[in-house]
Amino acid sequence: MKENAEILDLLRRDGVVRDPAARLTPLAGGVSCEVWLVEDGVRRFVVKRALSKLKVKEDWFADVKRNRSEWEFIRYVARFLPRAVPALQYCSAADNYFVMEHLNGGFLNWKEMLLAGRADAGKAASAGNLLAQIHRQSTADPDAAKRFDTTPNFSQLRIEPYLLATGEKNPSLRSIFQAEAARLAGTRECLVHGDFSPKNILVSDDRMVLLDGEVAWYGDPAFDVAFFLNHLFLKALFHAPRDAGMRLMVETFWCAYQAERPAPELERRVSRLLLMLLLARVDGKSPVEYLDSARQDFVRDFVRAELPGQSSSLTSIASAWFSRLLEISK
Repeated sequence: MKENAEILDLLRRDGVVRDPAARLTPLAGGVSCEVWLVEDGVRRFVVKRALSKLKVKEDWFADVKRNRSEWEFIRYVARFLPRAVPALQYCSAADNYFVMEHLNGGFLNWKEMLLAGRADAGKAASAGNLLAQIHRQSTADPDAAKRFDTTPNFSQLRIEPYLLATGEKNPSLRSIFQAEAARLAGTRECLVHGDFSPKNILVSDDRMVLLDGEVAWYGDPAFDVAFFLNHLFLKALFHAPRDAGMRLMVETFWCAYQAERPAPELERRVSRLLLMLLLARVDGKSPVEYLDSARQDFVRDFVRAELPGQSSSLTSIASAWFSRLLEISK
């Protein structure tokens, strides 16, 4: 392919690739980037490059310099959790790509496991602990605050496509989404991954590795917590009415997070964001691909009923959600 040849030429120019017979294989990279496996003689590594126009139905553009933010996120987390991120090898700020280790040999994508119905409360607890450590270590850290002063990028990739776009499609809730967007944009507490979801987590028997930190931002930790819980809620809906074990994962994740980083005031923010993100994955610019129309309507009805009430309890939201899932017909 012409594109592969161009990337190989770029890597050779930068001294990243040395073998004349090096090969490039595209990997699944989500909607926001291109990812390749490079086989350079006996060396195998991954190259990731950000896209200016994301691969979704609606127009969605973002600054490709976010590639550098992802590199910096991995460097930051590696200082205290080196096994939780891939090892870095090279970064090109000029061409917006970086090189990292290729993880194989027993690693599985957590999203694929959950879609297959393979729930694991132990892994949920590990994820809660991992996220809480990142938030705790970076709280009130002036270096992190300066390095991840990336609100424009976070707005392009999260606030506008998830909150504002969803509000526009739901006029009765528009003012609530707009107010939350403004509040979120103005919050500065700790380092936020911005895409903390099962699709960006690889798991093996003894390791959990976090990927895809291009939305990294010094902001509100409630976003990461709600973003992750949102995915567990939606996987439960996908499997409903069968109980796939997602409720226990929700509870163990949240308990593990609180045990590592006690933050009683966080629950109210998480609860509101969770409801908004549920609707965003149906009516925003990045809808999930695995819900049929009836389940999409389930989300809409649930959020429209719950959000105006401004519930501050995750327990009450989870109880309402999982109770109503039992009413879904196969």
